[in-house]
Amino acid sequence: MERRQQHNNNKPKKQEKRYCFFKAHDIQDVDYKDIETLRRFLSSNMKIKPRRKTGLSSKYQRKVAKAIKQARIAGLLGFTAK
Repeated sequence: MERRQQHNNNKPKKQEKRYCFFKAHDIQDVDYKDIETLRRFLSSNMKIKPRRKTGLSSKYQRKVAKAIKQARIAGLLGFTAK
């Protein structure tokens, strides 16, 4: 039997520097009516992206999650993808 050469695929990937979108653009409040901004924090399945993907601070991640939930209830955002 041949031995297969093993590759080390567990090397850490080089990640780009993540930054808080709201701190960088000096935005204090997250508005649930601002759909364009909120969509950037949703996946293609309309699920809220985690902090490790968005790069938001914990304060703004909570505000974004709350605003997305308000927008869903108001009918501005869907609960699922079409």
